[in-house]
Amino acid sequence: MQKNMASAFKASMLLVVSALVFTPSLPAQKSIPKSSPDYTRNVDPFIGVDWGGNTFVGSAIPYGMVKLGPDMETFDGRKSGFGYSSTGVIVGFSHLHLSGAQGKYGNILVMPVTGPLVLNDMKTPRTDEVNRVGYYAAQLTRYNIKAELTSSRRVGFHRYTFPASQQSHIIIDVAHALSLGTDWQAQKFLGGEIHLTSNHEAQGVARVTGGWNRGGEYRVYYYMVLDTPANATQTWTGSTLSSSKDATVEANTPIGASFDFTTKANQAIQVKVGISFISAEQAKQNVKQEIPAWSFASVHTAATALWNQELSKLNLTGESDSQRRQLYTAMYHIMLMPTDRTGENPDWKSSEPYYDDFYCIWDTFRTSSPLLTLISPDRQRDIIRALVDIYRHTGYMPDARSGNDNGRTQGGSNANVVVADAYVKGLKGIDYETAFAAMVHDAEVPPADQQKEGRGGLKDYNEKGYVTLADERSGSRTVEYSYDDFAIAEVACGLGKTNEAALYASRTHNFEHLWDKDMTAEGFKGFLRPRNPDGTWAPPYLVVRGTWPDFFYEGDIWTYSIYAPHDMRRLIEMAGGNTAFIHRLDWTFLRGHFDVTNEPGFLLPTLYNYAGRPDRTADMVHLILEKAFSDTRAGIPGNDDSGAMSSWLIFSTLGIFPVAGQDVYLIGTPSIPEASLDLGNGRKLRIVAKNLDPNGLNRYVQSATLNGVDLPNAWFRHSQIKDGATLLLTMGPAPSKWGTATPPPSMSDVNWSLCSASTTNATH
Repeated sequence: MQKNMASAFKASMLLVVSALVFTPSLPAQKSIPKSSPDYTRNVDPFIGVDWGGNTFVGSAIPYGMVKLGPDMETFDGRKSGFGYSSTGVIVGFSHLHLSGAQGKYGNILVMPVTGPLVLNDMKTPRTDEVNRVGYYAAQLTRYNIKAELTSSRRVGFHRYTFPASQQSHIIIDVAHALSLGTDWQAQKFLGGEIHLTSNHEAQGVARVTGGWNRGGEYRVYYYMVLDTPANATQTWTGSTLSSSKDATVEANTPIGASFDFTTKANQAIQVKVGISFISAEQAKQNVKQEIPAWSFASVHTAATALWNQELSKLNLTGESDSQRRQLYTAMYHIMLMPTDRTGENPDWKSSEPYYDDFYCIWDTFRTSSPLLTLISPDRQRDIIRALVDIYRHTGYMPDARSGNDNGRTQGGSNANVVVADAYVKGLKGIDYETAFAAMVHDAEVPPADQQKEGRGGLKDYNEKGYVTLADERSGSRTVEYSYDDFAIAEVACGLGKTNEAALYASRTHNFEHLWDKDMTAEGFKGFLRPRNPDGTWAPPYLVVRGTWPDFFYEGDIWTYSIYAPHDMRRLIEMAGGNTAFIHRLDWTFLRGHFDVTNEPGFLLPTLYNYAGRPDRTADMVHLILEKAFSDTRAGIPGNDDSGAMSSWLIFSTLGIFPVAGQDVYLIGTPSIPEASLDLGNGRKLRIVAKNLDPNGLNRYVQSATLNGVDLPNAWFRHSQIKDGATLLLTMGPAPSKWGTATPPPSMSDVNWSLCSASTTNATH
């Protein structure tokens, strides 16, 4: 999750989340025929734009490269790091954005204006703002211009309706980008070009570097074409307007162009902007291939159809209006990133898919990847193929990647878990031999830059069994590497690599080497503690939320000390047994140690299942959903992180939760009477909550069946649902004995087998 820029803000947000009240901003939409369900009407892209959610506002198709939307600043001049601001002014409409993150892109800005051109002051307030799937509109009040946006995969389509004016302009700003500055993680404009090839065309390139991932230079090529020839054109460099048709600048120098018109009242001028990372000619071809005509409505309709195809994978029955908006918006959010840049890789030629904007796998491996494996297996297959191909050409699968460059790593080498999750669930079409080589490379080859890729502190980890304070994030890295090694062992076992499976399985308990059984905090005994380079204990690390140089990254002792998804049985024993562990979890939630705004704690509410108390899981999941999520602009309790928060919401609301990297799902508590996920090829996973009441009072499972067969456990395996299934949960108002007898699998179980998932689910 992002990341230290927003850490203090999100920590303070925890104190007030339960008291927030906002008004939903879902725009009215036309009714549609029952024979053609329009799921997009349930999506409100404004959910999550406030209070650190950083969700994208504008037009995009699923996984689209172009995300065309407004860039804004507040009325007191603070520029948005992700593009949007609920209050303030629009500075223009740029073509590349993130969602649930900030600090990158905002390239190739277009802005309609009237009156004399003032190059350093074109911003305007707006009214009548609308954002639907594949469509954004606003009235630019300073200029009395209606702006409308839609898009295809690599092309932005603008429509501007002007007033009568002798001085109307459509400008393109090549030097614009979000988070420009001199800060160590700011973006920096390196230079650019613009060439006016006619009175209605422009093309060129913008060169940018930096941003949150501290990436190298990326080049955004563009081709812009208008449906109306301009009366005149101008270019500018610095603060000087010129009649020249060509302009080139170096770093930190403004550059752009203006198409000038005399407009009649309500005259619409349309603009198409193709984007490419290859060349301006490729950007032009993208326009010709994707949007050859000038029908704004057709492009919007096509975008809507693509989103309906994806959104239809979720079906709900008996949900509230708020739940419907939250869940379909969540589906929308998880499909905005990573971005499909197949055919747009400037660094190497390959027949493999190419995806960028993994921002970051440290966030998305926990929930987003398992959800896509369920509902979009072909998409998840291609995403993993892209990760493996990035390894082939850069040496590492990224933990994060943006602007065609790896960086930054936050925890472990979490792409290992993504690969293992797909492998144990039988996802086909992936070169698992090369993927395994990439995983081993992560585990054995120290990176030149430990914030860019690979595993930092690897020498100590492999020699001593833990990362010491000689390296940053030594606590969170040690526990995550332990789980990453479990993922490697799983794949090794499935591929018949016995020696490698044994080696990496032997490292899965390395987290124990940082466990101080005598350390106490608030009456509880046994926590992770830093070790000095010589192996001696360092003082306990009690910071609530660490960052880059700290022992724990974006978490604390209460979260990381109980992170061992592969062997919760062993961890519970270390923590004093079931009763003590349940008490510790209760304390974590009820005394404010649980951080709802960040991913390291995603599993915590369901850990009660391992200690025989699924009823406490139900309590905590219900509480978090009620207090931290809503259908408002502040409806996501922290950075959405490329849909990581949104996918947590989907799983938790439906009542099941994946243990990423394993073939196990934990049962929580459903908040909707009936829901289904489309698994493809006519297969569906139905989750039915019998006797569920609207207020969530009957939130405790009394009994369960899976495909009509009694399910006594508060968990199930992927093999039980992969061909379609119905999970029927009978709910009641009080805890029951259901789910208390057999906990979810752990490595310490007597009958546990490393290869069980691989052999159960599929032949690869």
